[in-house]
Amino acid sequence: MAMHAPSPSPASSSSFLRSAGRILPGLGLCAGISAIAFALEHLEAFAAGRAWLEALVLAILIGTAIRTVWTPSDRWRPGIAFSAKMVLEIAIVLLGASLNMAMIVAAGPALLVGIAVVVSIALAGSFMLGRALGLPKRMAVLIACGNSICGNSAIAAVAPVIGADGKDVAASIAFTAVLGVLVVLGLPLLVPILSLSETQYGVLAGLTVYAVPQVLAATAPVAAASVQIGTLVKLVRVLMLGPVVLALSVLGHRLRDDTDAGNAKPASRRLAVNKLVPWFIIAFLGMAALRSHGLIPEVALAPIAKTATVLTIISMAALGLGVDIRVVARAGGRVTAAVTLSLIALTVVSLGLIRLLGIA
Repeated sequence: MAMHAPSPSPASSSSFLRSAGRILPGLGLCAGISAIAFALEHLEAFAAGRAWLEALVLAILIGTAIRTVWTPSDRWRPGIAFSAKMVLEIAIVLLGASLNMAMIVAAGPALLVGIAVVVSIALAGSFMLGRALGLPKRMAVLIACGNSICGNSAIAAVAPVIGADGKDVAASIAFTAVLGVLVVLGLPLLVPILSLSETQYGVLAGLTVYAVPQVLAATAPVAAASVQIGTLVKLVRVLMLGPVVLALSVLGHRLRDDTDAGNAKPASRRLAVNKLVPWFIIAFLGMAALRSHGLIPEVALAPIAKTATVLTIISMAALGLGVDIRVVARAGGRVTAAVTLSLIALTVVSLGLIRLLGIA
């Protein structure tokens, strides 16, 4: 008797089509907002010579503006939720391909250790400052990671690990983005005020500015040497995202289980491995390892990075669509104070490292 491989049942195919049909409207909406954000970013660059607001930030702002005047119905919500969670997790995995361990090792042990110490101090100090200002735990963690590591990318990567909701993520990114632009504009003024050399300023920019493009914008007006050292230091700082997110995924399950009001949910004595370490964190570290061992072709790196950027922007549009602007406004003063004071503290610590290491 001939054996035939089982074919998909009509019921399973129908279920898949129904799920896809429920996701597509909201996913398409988020993709459309992302396309508008990309167009506005290019328009900025054409009109002003550079994009002061990146597409990622614009996607959140557009999504939030839409949410202010329109509440998505049940037709749109599944796709918006899918974009905010699964699309973001896939983007985080792809982000791992941008980390190259060999470049980090070549920078030298003293600077590497110094950067790790600065990031650790900034994380702890920023979190405690946020809590002292009355911010919820999750919000304080998001701001600490955004300020200390790499701004929007760190916030986006940490959010699903600690169970942060859309309004916390959007508020953190919105204030971090605004302050990031101000840092790019104001940081070069410290060169004459503090008599910083080109190398010193590059290290300072790499340790304090949020995103790699912003590091380029902040250092280019000073010197080419500042651009080179600033970019290298920034890449080392970005590498801290992996260990921090992994630590939060292992040690931060209470943040996912506890309520911000302080009413702790009963914690299970035995936690599943996939709850302690989400799948996308393992995949993120796996991608970083593949890149470091040269197992990802160089020709594939740019498309992977571009795909990660696009998916992140789509997920940020979804987060914006889930935000009630009134909730963000209520948290505005405390969040602004926490972000600003944390950045000032990070700058002071970074200058201390430059003096301690004797960077000329």
